Amino acid sequence: MKLTIESVIRWSGLATVIAGLSFALVGALHPPNVLASVTTTSWIVVHVLAMAMSIFGMLGLAGLYARQAKTSGWLGLAGYLLLSLWLALILGFTFVEVFILPPLVTVEPDFVAAWMGMLNGTGGSIDLGGMPTLWLVTTPLYLLGGVVFGIAAFRANIVSRWAGVLLAVGTAMGPLAAFLPLDLQPKIAIPVGLALAWLGYSLWSERRSNSTAQATIDAQLHSA
Repeated sequence: MKLTIESVIRWSGLATVIAGLSFALVGALHPPNVLASVTTTSWIVVHVLAMAMSIFGMLGLAGLYARQAKTSGWLGLAGYLLLSLWLALILGFTFVEVFILPPLVTVEPDFVAAWMGMLNGTGGSIDLGGMPTLWLVTTPLYLLGGVVFGIAAFRANIVSRWAGVLLAVGTAMGPLAAFLPLDLQPKIAIPVGLALAWLGYSLWSERRSNSTAQATIDAQLHSA
């Protein structure tokens, strides 16, 4: 198979689908951020999915932005950079939550409790240095990045415009999570995950449709 820029962009759509579905599953399955959850299977599964969301999301967003760069302008660039930085930071946090926190529950429970307090905004008895500040930064990156990138996708009108609307609206709903119980707060991520999957599918199917159409034209010309 000949590797071209067009094929790379197309496959980045599939990466975005994986990222979006992973994010939706994280929202649907995420256990409460409490000490007792850290050693459960659901905690590991959810945070492995979150790592997949970050990795595939960074790959997928690059292709989505590249496809819309000429028409989305600075708005698309801003949304892409903000969301990519958010994904990079989330990848670091989820790495800790998969590989470091579970073994520490029995030997350093105060550290794990402080980490949970950081996530919930309640604090803890151990100083985590600059980690709480980094965690706070992820919120505006997520909110601004999702809204701006969704608006840029709607205005560019290349991939599905309504997926862009869902991304913008779903992300803007994020602050409502503060009014929900701990076990329901992650559910607010489900619309955003579905929006990303929709955007990715729109990009992937667009490239596939173009390839099929070109193949049909080439076949017709060859038989003429």
